[in-house]
Amino acid sequence: MNPHHRPNYAHLFATRRDFLQRCGMGLGALAFQTLEGPSAAAGQNPLETRPSPFGGTAKHVIHIFANGGPSQVDTFDPKPMLTQMHGQAMPSENLKTERKTGHLMKSPYTFKKYGQSGLEVSEIFAKTGAMADDLCVIRSMHADVPNHEPSLLLMNCGESRLVRPSVGSWVTYGLGTLNQNLPGFVTMCPGGYPIQESQNWQSGFLPGTFQGTYIDTQHRELDKLIENIRNHRLPQKEQRRQLDLLQELNQQHLARRQEDSQLEARIQSFELAYRMQMDATDAFDLSREPASIREMYGDTVHGRQLLITRRLIERGVRFVQVWHGPGQPWDHHDDLEAGHRNLGRECDQPIAALLQDLKQRGMLDEVLVMWGGEFGRTPVVELPTAGANAGKVNGRDHNHYGFSVWLAGGGAKGGHVHGATDDFGFAARDQPVHVHDLHATMMQLLGFNHETFTYRYAGRDFRLTDVHGKVVADLIA
Repeated sequence: MNPHHRPNYAHLFATRRDFLQRCGMGLGALAFQTLEGPSAAAGQNPLETRPSPFGGTAKHVIHIFANGGPSQVDTFDPKPMLTQMHGQAMPSENLKTERKTGHLMKSPYTFKKYGQSGLEVSEIFAKTGAMADDLCVIRSMHADVPNHEPSLLLMNCGESRLVRPSVGSWVTYGLGTLNQNLPGFVTMCPGGYPIQESQNWQSGFLPGTFQGTYIDTQHRELDKLIENIRNHRLPQKEQRRQLDLLQELNQQHLARRQEDSQLEARIQSFELAYRMQMDATDAFDLSREPASIREMYGDTVHGRQLLITRRLIERGVRFVQVWHGPGQPWDHHDDLEAGHRNLGRECDQPIAALLQDLKQRGMLDEVLVMWGGEFGRTPVVELPTAGANAGKVNGRDHNHYGFSVWLAGGGAKGGHVHGATDDFGFAARDQPVHVHDLHATMMQLLGFNHETFTYRYAGRDFRLTDVHGKVVADLIA
C-alpha cells in the first residue's frame, strides 16, 4: 500500500477500535462470526488446497440432513413382518423407548424394488429410488441416546456433549478448499437455525476459519442470502485500499500478541469476505443455469438449495451441508403418514436431481453424498404423552437403536445394502454401524486414516472419532 494514502484515513479514526467500528465495509456475514481456536502461523493460508495422505476417492462432501429423525421403516428399511403383525404387541423383552409406546404400526407406504440392484425404497422417495444403483444404504445404523440435541452433535461433531469440531471443519482442515474466493465449508438451512444452532457446524478447537458459513436459503436474493455481501458505498478499488490498511493494522496488533489465534482467524475472514463479492454473486445466481436444469431440481426451497449446492461444489467448495428446514421437521410423534409424505414430496425430486446432475457431469465419483438424520423412529406407535404427542395415536417415537443412512458417490459402493435391523426395524442386528464407524469410513473415502488424522489441543491429540470407530470396508466400492 502507498504510505501517502494513510493520512487520508488516519485522521478519521482516533483509535484502532474506532476504525473497526466505523469502516463499514461490505464484507459479508462470514467476517462477523465468532471465531475461536488455534490458527495457522501468521501469513499462511489455512484454507490452502492440500492433498489427502492416501489419495482418497472423495474430494468433496454433501451432507443432506433430514433433521428430526426420519423413520427407517417408512423410507429405506421395509419390514414385511411389521405389516403382518400390525396392531399387535411387539414380541420383545428388550423394547425400551423414550416415551410410552403401544402396538406395532405398519408403514402406510408401499415399497418397490429399483434398478439392477433391486434395492427397496419407499414410495415417498420414488425418484431417489430411481437412482438405487448409486445408493449405498446402511440399514444398521445406531447412536447413543434418543434425544435430538446430543444425537445431532454426535452425528455432526462425533461427540454428544463436549465442544468438538464438526465433520465439515475436519474435512476443510485436512484438505483446504479448491476456491480461495469462497468458504471451504458452507451450511444451508432455510428459515433459521436448527436446534443446537451453529454448534452443528462449529470449528471447536480448530482454527475459526474452518467453521461453517451459514446461508439462509429461504431467500432468493443474494443480498439476503449473504448479509452485507456487497458494499454499495465504495468501489472495489477503494475497498481494497481500506482492507489493506486494516490488514496492516491487524498484523501489527497480531505481532504484539504472540500470534493470537482469534485475531488471526478474523484477519483471514476479512480477506475471504472481500474476495467473496465476485464469486458468491456468481455461485448463488441460479438464473445462469439452463431452464431444463432448474426445472429438473424444481423451483422450491429444497430444489434451489440443492442446485446451489451443486454450483458450490463445482466451484471448489469442499463441504456443503443442506438442512431440511429449522427445528425438527421429520420429528413426527403423530400424523406420520401425512407428515413424512409431505417431506418426501419436498425433497425427493431435488435429491434425485442432484444425484443425476452430478453423475451426468462426471462429478459423482469425487463427491460423497450422504442422507440421513440424527436417529430413526420406533416401529411401535407412540401413545399420548405430555408434550411430544398431541393426543393422537398415529406417530412414532425417537429411536437410536436402529436407523438408516445412505451414501452415494465418492467411492461408496452403489446398489448396496449393508446390515439389517430386526424383523420389526427396532434395533440394528446384522453388521451394526455406529456413528463413529460412519465417520471413520467417510474419512477413509476422503483419504485419511481416522486414527492418525488428529489435532493437538490441551495436551492431547484429538480426532473426529475420539477413541472409537472402525472403517466399514463393505461400504467402499
